[in-house]
Amino acid sequence: MDIAYIPSPSTGVIHLGPIPLRGYAFCIIIGVFVAVWLGNKRWIARGGKPGTVADIAVWAVPFGLVGGRLYHVITDYQLYFGEGRNWVDAFKIWEGGLGIWGAIALGAVGAWIGCRLRGIPLPAWADALAPGIALAQACGRWGNWFNQELYGRATDLPWAVEISAGPNRDAGTYHPTFLYESLWCIGVAVLVIWADRRFKLGHGRAFALYVAAYCVGRGWIEYMRVDEAHHILGLRLNVWTSIVVFVLAVVYLVLSAKLRPGREEVVEPDRPADAKDADPKDADPKDAKADEPKADAEAGAAAAEPEDAPKADLSKAEPAGAEAPGAEKH
Repeated sequence: MDIAYIPSPSTGVIHLGPIPLRGYAFCIIIGVFVAVWLGNKRWIARGGKPGTVADIAVWAVPFGLVGGRLYHVITDYQLYFGEGRNWVDAFKIWEGGLGIWGAIALGAVGAWIGCRLRGIPLPAWADALAPGIALAQACGRWGNWFNQELYGRATDLPWAVEISAGPNRDAGTYHPTFLYESLWCIGVAVLVIWADRRFKLGHGRAFALYVAAYCVGRGWIEYMRVDEAHHILGLRLNVWTSIVVFVLAVVYLVLSAKLRPGREEVVEPDRPADAKDADPKDADPKDAKADEPKADAEAGAAAAEPEDAPKADLSKAEPAGAEAPGAEKH
């Protein structure tokens, strides 16, 4: 007899008239807002302009969604292109199925485009957004709870998740791997924020730390899952992906720290300086030209008067019409 467990929603969609409101989509949207909000705060703290993170996210988010879906469809192609399957289901993103590896990879392409248009270094922007991405994943994983997916082996632990009977699944209580990953992502966000404040990470190292830390958790959580997946040498495909990406992130951390130590001093070069910090060299050339005639006139007047010329004493000047002493009268 189960003493306690986490109940699953009976449905993952609520209809508001003819409009379906899907829990999975809500979790993704909430995650995006959290990532942009935190990323904006961190970007401003680094010296960037408000709104820049959101402007670049307009490029990164759509690319990330497409990349996440592509990775899922390619690695689980049998769900959409196998016998008795309908390939149209590959476009039904609201039913779940986003691969974080594809989302990060193609999302980075979109972010690179946005950064190029703004003249901003991509590594600095990625550092600012790194903990926000982890929190976005923490929010997004609850979408799997709405869809009753991404659970582990059967268990009777008090925090087990209840799964109802459905296609390719039996009713019972299972390890809530979606919850494990959500909590792990929160821990990753805290780790990156702490390390960034403590060590002043720059040039993409905060983002690399996020990737490495996430891969560690994803590896053991993936090992607990029981849903269908491709295996290589006895390990799930995503476990191997976690290992490879973890190694690449650590190598980048080490090499970057040696080649480019410290942190970027300027992350958004076109940011206007404050009035008190304004550099005279940055003055408008038009204003300088407007002042040139006045300056030249003043300089000319000063040059016309000799520096050692005696100054006339007006107090001793003779009144107009006065005759000189001894002058003859006619």
